[in-house]
Amino acid sequence: MVAPGKSNLAAEPAVPGWPATFGETAAYLEDARQRSFLFLETLLERGNNYIEHLDQGTPPLLKFEHEVVLDGKELPEPCNYALLRLLPPASMPVDWASRPVVVVDPRAGHGPGIGGFKFDSEVGVAMHAGHPVYFVTFRPEPEEEQTLFTVMQAEARFIEEVIARHPQSQARPVVIGNCQAGWAMMALNALRPELFGPLMIMGAPVSYWAGSSKLNPMRYAGASLGGSWLASLSGDLGADRFDGVHLVENFEKLNPANTWWNKYYNLWSSVDSEAQRFLEFERWWGGYFRMTGSEIESIVENLFVGNRLARGTMMAGDTPIDLRNITAPIVVFASWGDNITPPPQALNWIIDTWGDERAIAAAGRTIIYVLHESVGHLGIFVGGEVARKEHDQLVTSLDMIESLPPGLYEMKLEAKAGMEHLRWEQLEPGDYTVHYEHRTMGDILALNPEGREEEAMFSTIGKVSEFNAAIYKTWLRPWVKLLATREAADAMGKLNPLRMQRQLFSDSFALAPLIREQARLAREHRVQVADDHPLRQIEKKVAAQISDSLNRFRDQRDAHSVASTRQVFGATGLGAWFKPDPSDAEVARERARQEIADVREAVLQQISEGGFAEAVCRIVLAGMVSIGAFERRSFRLARLLAQLPTQSRHGASEQLDWVRLLKEQARITAVAPVEALNALEHMLPTSASRESALAVAAAVMMIEPTLAHPRSEIIEFLIDTLQVDPQRVIDLALKLTGSLEKVPPSAAKPKAAAGQRAKAKRPR
Repeated sequence: MVAPGKSNLAAEPAVPGWPATFGETAAYLEDARQRSFLFLETLLERGNNYIEHLDQGTPPLLKFEHEVVLDGKELPEPCNYALLRLLPPASMPVDWASRPVVVVDPRAGHGPGIGGFKFDSEVGVAMHAGHPVYFVTFRPEPEEEQTLFTVMQAEARFIEEVIARHPQSQARPVVIGNCQAGWAMMALNALRPELFGPLMIMGAPVSYWAGSSKLNPMRYAGASLGGSWLASLSGDLGADRFDGVHLVENFEKLNPANTWWNKYYNLWSSVDSEAQRFLEFERWWGGYFRMTGSEIESIVENLFVGNRLARGTMMAGDTPIDLRNITAPIVVFASWGDNITPPPQALNWIIDTWGDERAIAAAGRTIIYVLHESVGHLGIFVGGEVARKEHDQLVTSLDMIESLPPGLYEMKLEAKAGMEHLRWEQLEPGDYTVHYEHRTMGDILALNPEGREEEAMFSTIGKVSEFNAAIYKTWLRPWVKLLATREAADAMGKLNPLRMQRQLFSDSFALAPLIREQARLAREHRVQVADDHPLRQIEKKVAAQISDSLNRFRDQRDAHSVASTRQVFGATGLGAWFKPDPSDAEVARERARQEIADVREAVLQQISEGGFAEAVCRIVLAGMVSIGAFERRSFRLARLLAQLPTQSRHGASEQLDWVRLLKEQARITAVAPVEALNALEHMLPTSASRESALAVAAAVMMIEPTLAHPRSEIIEFLIDTLQVDPQRVIDLALKLTGSLEKVPPSAAKPKAAAGQRAKAKRPR
């Protein structure tokens, strides 16, 4: 007897690795044939989706129902942006009294929607947590004479409208800026800080000169093109329109293996499961939007080539945009798998803006960054795992982010599986524990192993770009504008290969009926071979070899671009004629030294002011610095302790704003840490007050796994310095945590469950 689908022609393959029977070979060939027709049908669907999306006016590709709140076209200075309010589904009830979240998508060639592309997205996470969510979208065509600062004014008006619609919320909106929208929101925040709550910038390039030859070869493109003049020329040839398809082409050239082979092979190889995901992404990726010539010129000159935002030289009219003016906490998300915005480009602005982490604390600012190990640029916005982990923890940690003492931190997440902690669910619900590790400028510098010396070359490139741009604008622009027409530009845009491959291969294609019929038959009589089939294994090896060869081509191309840029613009090339400017980091360090000295001189004059509450804050700050991190659950424990009866806090007879006190004391301890601790003897004059202060601090810091030994180096040091009984401190700390049983568990949680929230009046 022969098993079904098998043959008894041969017991072993004649050639190792090849199928044993003719039937197995025929099965693979039939599977490949069927996959090919299903693959071609998917490409037809992509073309149909593209045409349908154009016919609909290219709306944002959001998974959520929405309504227009404010249209930028109706503003005094019109633009093509609009503010949407997302309508929550029945499964995600929203508390309209809670803090609103505003998501701003990037305008980098493609259309809006990436931030709300899936239910597991920034929008979905925020809505699931009960926040009202707004979305800043844009249309495919800009308004006439629209500028970068027209858009900035419109976005400010949008946030004002969000604030006005939620008067019951005492907190300013959380703003999430994706990619290019990240730097745009930072610039707006620097000009209008009163509008913003925490600002989250996701995969946003702010320091364009930063990086390395391997992390982001894209930064060398400005050199090979001679600077910003080509962007100006493209906008002028379009009759004041720059086609975003050119930006998308640049992104695709970064990874030719994926653009030309991998994404299509992955679709063909697993067409039964991959087709829908492919179509969803291509529907967004294939929406090409345009800017005015002024917009792209400002972006390239100020950011891509000039790096002026990070350097503090970008202007909004006559006003400089200084990122030091941002007062609300800033959260930066970056990934090592991102070759468009690698971590140095996302983070080096901190060094160039502040110079010293103590200057951040002295100014009362909080900056937090999160580093992912592998996710790619687009995965930051559409990756389900990222949304369910990092985005979720960022949204549910808003209470902690705003309560953190000023300073520079890295946010770390650790799975709670297998761990046991005191009142874990009460202090930190969910699957992860979160802590914020203290960081220095040296830690950020260490993220780029190649250092920052090469940025001097990019200063030279910026100067050469200004020289070339001046020549173009003076001598060539008038003639180009005289000859260019909008009709010709529109026609050329329609002939772009990225548009043509979608438009031509649709149901209007001559062979489309044949493909549809064969795909139907393939689905009805589907033959699938296992992944371990010998021919399937050979197929995968060949595919991997093709991908590897394209990657080698990319690496050789990038290496040549880097080498030629260094040769032409380095110190022995044009760098000898166009001398680079002084290091922005060194300028920032000098300014930081003076500011720290000034703040230190001021705080030393009042170093002994304050009583029990201020002393507790200083001890907690010193302890957390000694530990090296602030625990999210520690702050929630501190919130519970603050609700205990007044007599347990010796001397704190009134309701105190502990977050404000902690921030004030952090400013002092940042510039005068030794003097701040030495002053504790004056601030805590009695043994009872000293013991109680140390006990509260120990309880906050030493919450895991028990309080049997609430000791740390700083607590031990202060026990000796303040001459108190260590056993009494331990007993008091244990007594304090025992008193937590009197506090409702919900008091420690950042929010109640979405379905249990009290209903507030919904804004109209």
